Amino acid sequence: MALLHEDRLFPADATTRSIARRIYAAIRSLPILSPHGHTSASWFAHNTPFPDPVKLFVQPDHYVFRMLYSHGISLEELEIANETISDPRKVWRIFARNYHLFRGTPSRLWLDYAFQETFGLTERLSEKTADLYYDTIEQRIAAPEFVPRKLYEDFGIEAISTTDSPLDTLQDHIEIRASGWKGRVLPTFRPDSVVDSASEGFLRNIAQLGAITGEDTHDWKGYLRALKNRRNFFKSLGATATDHGHLSARTANLSVQESERLFSKILSGNADLSEQELFRAQMLTEMARMSVEDGLVMQLHPGSFRNHNPDIFRRYGPNMGADIPSPTNYVEALHPLLSQFGNESAFTLILFTLDETAYSRELAPLAGHYPCLKLGPPWWFHDSPEGIQRFREMVTETAGFYNTAGFNDDTRAFLSIPARHDVSRRMDSAFLARLVAEHRLDEDEAIEVAHALTYDLVKKAYRL
Repeated sequence: MALLHEDRLFPADATTRSIARRIYAAIRSLPILSPHGHTSASWFAHNTPFPDPVKLFVQPDHYVFRMLYSHGISLEELEIANETISDPRKVWRIFARNYHLFRGTPSRLWLDYAFQETFGLTERLSEKTADLYYDTIEQRIAAPEFVPRKLYEDFGIEAISTTDSPLDTLQDHIEIRASGWKGRVLPTFRPDSVVDSASEGFLRNIAQLGAITGEDTHDWKGYLRALKNRRNFFKSLGATATDHGHLSARTANLSVQESERLFSKILSGNADLSEQELFRAQMLTEMARMSVEDGLVMQLHPGSFRNHNPDIFRRYGPNMGADIPSPTNYVEALHPLLSQFGNESAFTLILFTLDETAYSRELAPLAGHYPCLKLGPPWWFHDSPEGIQRFREMVTETAGFYNTAGFNDDTRAFLSIPARHDVSRRMDSAFLARLVAEHRLDEDEAIEVAHALTYDLVKKAYRL
């Protein structure tokens, strides 16, 4: 018996389900484009085997350990911070014993997909099957062909992007390109650490930015030149996009003199919270200005209250599952930026949200008007079957399909990539099948749209 039903996520109605099957059959084998994610370039540079099942499935996946932590299982028990897992089988048994916690979640779909498609497992993971799973996975990952580059090829990945600090040397990307391997692993410029004065070590980061670029980063114009320098360096190694993870989508349109005064206040360390927010807002506009000049696609991922659990942040640092969605305004917040660059058809700004109430009220109308705007897919907490359906229902009526940017998986867990793309393809097929069944689209049109959502739109939006 398989872990996954062949008709999973398709409509229950037999007529609509048969249409969804045909649409899905036309797109299921298309190459994977992964233009936004958090896998490590070092995996592909070094191409070494994964050490154990825990390093593969538990430690890199905050969806997994977040759920376990919510049920009182400590991160110490899961050895989340350990470079080398001292007792991986023990950690795996904890995971297996609590696998029922993932029922009904997208994580369950992603994990079962990897277990079945990559490892050939067909019996459900549980305390009873924990060792069977561990032994099967351990044996498989020890095989010579189970290395990141081979998996990239087996998964049908055409291009994958990492997310990188502007202070990163990108040495792993340099090594990948020098190796002669044909896989496309592209860096993405994520400047938060040098544009958000609330970032840990911000003043130290500014100094390091100056040392790397040879610019005086304590001067406003020198600081902007340094950022342009790093963007060009990223572009030289294949980058096509930037990414920005601010709490809000607020932008500003200050004069040069006002920007210089604000920057001096920020560097003094005496800026209050409103001034820090204004500086972040101005820097989003400056990043847009640079994108107009250098052609890098701009992504904005606002609305996450980062590191909500101060104890977890203190002990383990960022990205440890304690980030929480917040309400987000886009109409007023983006107006200063769009007043300057909204009509630039050569500029692309891809908007994401964790606030689903903004889809039909703000994001779809904005993207349905401004030539520069595209809507990114459901992100993070909403990268789920229901989230994808809600997105299509709330966005399509105003923005259509072609003002969206396809799908991206936004993951640190490498083996979840094909599973996430498969869920997206199935849900889009189901949504389109309903439109065909209701005589709102012809089936040939639905297949064209499915192809666009899966491949064409993401390739175009991210300039791949």
